[in-house]
Amino acid sequence: MIDVHCHLLPGIDDGSENLDISLQMARDAVTDGITHALMTPHHMNGHYINHANDVIDLTNWFQSELNKNNIPLTIFPSQEVRINGDLLTLLDNHDILTADEQGQYVLIELPSNDVPLFTKEILFKLEERGITPVIVHPERNTKLMAHPELLYDMINNGAYSQVTASSYVGTFGKAVQRFSEDILDNGLAQIIASDAHHLPDRTYEMSDAFAKLKKEYGQRRSHQFDENAKALINGDSLTRFYETPIKKKRFFSAY
Repeated sequence: MIDVHCHLLPGIDDGSENLDISLQMARDAVTDGITHALMTPHHMNGHYINHANDVIDLTNWFQSELNKNNIPLTIFPSQEVRINGDLLTLLDNHDILTADEQGQYVLIELPSNDVPLFTKEILFKLEERGITPVIVHPERNTKLMAHPELLYDMINNGAYSQVTASSYVGTFGKAVQRFSEDILDNGLAQIIASDAHHLPDRTYEMSDAFAKLKKEYGQRRSHQFDENAKALINGDSLTRFYETPIKKKRFFSAY
């Protein structure tokens, strides 16, 4: 499996405090079946700034440490970029890493409780530049939970989204799990990733998520998600699914 969103790099965000922890997380990833992974430290989220060149250098160093420790994980540099008004300027200044070397995809994080008013404009301007935004963990955004039509609009206008494996299998609670299932049921996510951190309930559950995906939707859909992760890091086209608006539950607030 390919993991396109995780926080393994040591000492630069809330993912891992040090090299020993990062190496153990990498071993856990391999045990869960992961062979390749994007390193996606937070960038411009109000707490962490991880410049592109720093991420590239640290990723190269960490790969050498993985090799020294005989951990069969191949890693690539990227970022989880918080949407903000300076994003396009950062892009022009070569401080935004895309998920692929061709510059086709960028991982975009929304605030946990909001969808800023400028979101639609920023996403549109990214797509004008030939860069497709990938909205990470939309299932954990309380504004989207209350207004799922906002996610539908983003995906319908050309963005992709990535659901977190732990969300889908219920680690973050029933509300997040149900919204994850709604997102997948309505074709509004094309990728599953770990978003692994060295935090409680932030471990690798990719194999469990793919087992559930296969059970719910069949082998073909599970394979398409696997192929989409590969396409993302290679800069190829992702498979989309039939996209429909999520019908807001009458008692949605009870989530």
